[in-house]
Amino acid sequence: MPDTKPTALILLNMGGPDSLDAVEPFLYNLFCDRELIQLPAGGLLQKPFAKLISHFRAKRVVQNYRAIGGKSPLLEWTQKQAAGVAGRLGERFKPYVIMRYWHPFADDVLAEIRSAGLETAVVLSMYPHYTGATTGSSVNDFKRAAARVYPELEYQLIEEWFDWPGYLDALANRVNEGLDTFHDLMRDEVQILFSAHALPQKFIDRGDPYQQHVETTVQEVMQRVGHYDWSIAYQSRSGPVKWMEPGTEEVIAELAEAGHRALLMVPVSFVSDHIETLEEIDIEYRDLATSQGIVHFCRTPSLNAHDDFLTALADLVRERYRL
Repeated sequence: MPDTKPTALILLNMGGPDSLDAVEPFLYNLFCDRELIQLPAGGLLQKPFAKLISHFRAKRVVQNYRAIGGKSPLLEWTQKQAAGVAGRLGERFKPYVIMRYWHPFADDVLAEIRSAGLETAVVLSMYPHYTGATTGSSVNDFKRAAARVYPELEYQLIEEWFDWPGYLDALANRVNEGLDTFHDLMRDEVQILFSAHALPQKFIDRGDPYQQHVETTVQEVMQRVGHYDWSIAYQSRSGPVKWMEPGTEEVIAELAEAGHRALLMVPVSFVSDHIETLEEIDIEYRDLATSQGIVHFCRTPSLNAHDDFLTALADLVRERYRL
């Protein structure tokens, strides 16, 4: 007989500030994470470093969040995704969201799950492409919290799904929706630029599969979309370390210099709208592109709570959880 025991469906994500006042403490939590940022001197200086850099970074970052309404929409989208996936899986699944660097934190959510009497859980990382800096950090945070708060909980982890067919289909649908915004006479000239969040190059050099996962996703998506010129770049690079290349800003400039006038940007490592899509791509990169001579700039819709994406995630849970 199939298992009908009530089960928590837990989505893991990065989180974001829910107000302008939360920007600095959010950044502090992020810079304190040694799985994301490793200082040469070790953990001793991590918190003083985080305190200092979050204070100075916050002034600029607050302006970025102010430009998109004063907060991150990531929690709202992740909650909608959790509810949508749980609804497709059936009544036994109860949706929960855990964020890494801002509320709701793992300890609080696990205490809620324990109080609800749920003894089993499926834990789904909302990062399709695995890297120790994001998926690894969130999963380890969850494991530590589970050991502290609810060691009896039985759970199964889904840590990457970069090549899941339903996800690839949904992302290809968003690319086609973006292409549909261009005039028919211009569509063949559109350059498609997939933009993923950058990592310090040392993560890739040590064997992190993130870049390989991103490249596989893009190749599979473009097999579904068809014959267009496309490229991959990496955004959100800052600080005095060597980052993955090429940078998104550099590729935009190169495309403009080559005479291209129509650009479709696809945020490939992000499954929800947040600061990197709404501010960095929609404002900063749009301004850069138009200043370089690109006349027609468009970004594909994010996956957010699209029906095909939520159905794909529900199918993923069924497959990995063997429902």
